[in-house]
Amino acid sequence: MLLPKRTKHRKAHRGRMKGRAYRGNTLAYGDFGLQSLEPCWITSNQIEAARVAMTRYCKRLGKVWIKIFPDKPVSKKPAETRMGKGKGAPEFWVAVVRPGRIMFELSEVSEKIAREAMRLASAKLPIKCKFIKRESGNLSLNKFV
Repeated sequence: MLLPKRTKHRKAHRGRMKGRAYRGNTLAYGDFGLQSLEPCWITSNQIEAARVAMTRYCKRLGKVWIKIFPDKPVSKKPAETRMGKGKGAPEFWVAVVRPGRIMFELSEVSEKIAREAMRLASAKLPIKCKFIKRESGNLSLNKFV
């Protein structure tokens, strides 16, 4: 499970998921990618489940890059607790994903295998995703439109 080694602050504000991803919206390493179409918090467990689904389908042939990291702590108060008495303890970690962000990249496999592996990975995620591929020859600018 992914989580930071240490953080400056133990608890964080919820923040907003407004707008598009201006960084991480192009293929950087692999030939195929999984791009988000909706804003969402993706937990470290969901990232790990998607990674396992991809690597199992590829039979560990291809190379997988995880382009998102859960660095935001989400706190929860215990069940049946009265209001007040401060913020709850950190329960899990999430990665903030905006539309257009490339979450996973894959290379060294055929497009057919990559497409199915990404489909299985997207089934583990709580958002709609799009399969993208690098255009032959040059670096593609697969920006979310």
